[in-house]
Amino acid sequence: MNFEKNNNPLAGPRVLVAPLDWGLGHATRCIPIICGLQQQGATVYIAAEGKLKTLLEKELKQVVFLPLAGYNIHYSKDPYWFPFSILLQVPKIMVRIYKENRWLKSAVKQYGFDAVIADNRPGLYTNKVPCIYITHQLTIKTGNVVTAWLAQKMHYYFINKYSACWVPDNFENKTLAGDLSHPQKTPRLPLQYLGPLSRFEKTEIAKKYEVLVLLSGPEPQRTFFEKKLLEELRPFTGNVLFIRGLPGESPELTPQNKNITMHNHLPAATLGMAIQQSKMVICRSGYTTIMDLVALQQKAVVVPTPGQTEQEYLAKYLMENGLFPCMVQENFSLLAALQTAAGFTYKVLDTHLHQYKKVIQDFVAALKNRSVI
Repeated sequence: MNFEKNNNPLAGPRVLVAPLDWGLGHATRCIPIICGLQQQGATVYIAAEGKLKTLLEKELKQVVFLPLAGYNIHYSKDPYWFPFSILLQVPKIMVRIYKENRWLKSAVKQYGFDAVIADNRPGLYTNKVPCIYITHQLTIKTGNVVTAWLAQKMHYYFINKYSACWVPDNFENKTLAGDLSHPQKTPRLPLQYLGPLSRFEKTEIAKKYEVLVLLSGPEPQRTFFEKKLLEELRPFTGNVLFIRGLPGESPELTPQNKNITMHNHLPAATLGMAIQQSKMVICRSGYTTIMDLVALQQKAVVVPTPGQTEQEYLAKYLMENGLFPCMVQENFSLLAALQTAAGFTYKVLDTHLHQYKKVIQDFVAALKNRSVI
């Protein structure tokens, strides 16, 4: 695809980055992408609102934020109805895709973007500039053959409107996402595997906490799991750090157990340190969280969000491959979790954690040289 640079020949390329607002994982895994773009001299614009903007504002410097409404998806309280609740919201999703596509066409004219990088936002494509789609879900898991086929068709329909697709996983061997990132049939556009993405770097540090609770994911299941965990932790005598996954929220909750230190959110540098100071992590099996744990070679027990079929698949896949044991939320017991972890043989996965940097370097160089993406 041929394209034009922005009007200032001395400035770096202008790149719009837009993460999906279904949870915080899409935003946090964009952080190393954004930093890589900046290191190569690009000017980065971020399309985000609400919690995503709050989180990214705390982590990044010298970026420009543009307001772009999210999908505001609502989740069923009953995990059984989770897929059906998503299905009922398809019309709303399609309207949002249409609106964000119209927004992008206007924004490209107004801000002179040289490229767009969209993390799982299907409507941010245009033939005016190169548009990159980031996803690890090339295979859609819904728990139903018909809905999975339909979701796959819809997803590929939009992916194929982009210039290329970047997949945050290894191309072969030691993959973290399994079938999700390695489908039987790939989309038509060029695929490029980035290796796992993480904003964290492993360091040697003494342990301080027996358990780190790292909550994330959609409501109301986040709150349900939080209440269950606090009840399980009430008699626990070890030091616990409890991160609620609520950036921008206030006030913070005061736990009954004095051994628990609780925060709504921690900045990346502090969180990365806290993970490594913990003997064991209890967390969701969200893909971004998994990439962070692998980067830090941290032991954890993963608990998928009930009804979220992608997380349920990932949790089972990771346990079968010796990376992390998993438990279901309904029957969760802290004692059982710690006993399971103690008897689990954790494999250390040596992944290509900086592979994405070369991809970003080549991408920005192509933008500067007005090459073909």
